[in-house]
Amino acid sequence: MNNNPIAVFDSGLGGLSVWKEIVRALPEESIMYYGDGANCPYGGKSQAEIIRLSEAIVRFLLDRGAKLIVVACNTATAGAISYLRAHYAVPFVGMEPAVKPAAEHSETGVIAILATAGTLKGKLFTETSQRFSAGVKILTRIGEGFVELIETGRANSTQAEEAVRRTVEPLLAQGVDRLVLGCTHYPFLAETLRRVIGDRPVELIDPAPAIARRVKEVLTERNELAEAGHLAKYDYFSSGDEAYRGRLQEYGEHLLLGIKEENEHGKK
Repeated sequence: MNNNPIAVFDSGLGGLSVWKEIVRALPEESIMYYGDGANCPYGGKSQAEIIRLSEAIVRFLLDRGAKLIVVACNTATAGAISYLRAHYAVPFVGMEPAVKPAAEHSETGVIAILATAGTLKGKLFTETSQRFSAGVKILTRIGEGFVELIETGRANSTQAEEAVRRTVEPLLAQGVDRLVLGCTHYPFLAETLRRVIGDRPVELIDPAPAIARRVKEVLTERNELAEAGHLAKYDYFSSGDEAYRGRLQEYGEHLLLGIKEENEHGKK
């Protein structure tokens, strides 16, 4: 047993979509969240820069007792996780491109991946796509401006719907029936995406629940789950200013409230 916290980090607010699923799966675990608001977005940065930023965050989190670190950023996973695993003994869980479930369950044989340039150029995405591309057509698109819209609280705005429509309509026209959210920010656009998709039979695939299951597996294998009845604590850190850190906490508390309401509804 180990009551030290799990740590989750991302370029900004987006990794809270993964954090939320870990909270759901492991309600007795304390979790630290770090959003690198001062350097967001990561999508267009070089690999060297992503490694430098990620390593600084990892050191910060280890200094605060992290027992496992989730790289809740597809771009940072693609660019830095191999380096981090080679240089630090703590276990890391990164984002997996959800190509496999999309390819296996597609009925039209056409799937699409929405991601950043850094993710789509990464070795992990390339290898995964090659492995599961037999029998399906894989389309890719960069979510231009998506991260910035979410970071500035405009996920459900007119501007967001226009940006999503420009990106997604051409994919829908090609018969896509599985749309993979390949950036942890993108689940916060789910409502907008569904408005654009309308009644077309397209499934959004969010890899976050699978990441939460993997975190639980790793901690179980290492016998490092928190003790039964442990009271979870949630901390929020950021390279951004105090206002940004406040927004992180506000988002987190809003998500926690939603989980609590779900649980209470489920008990009725």
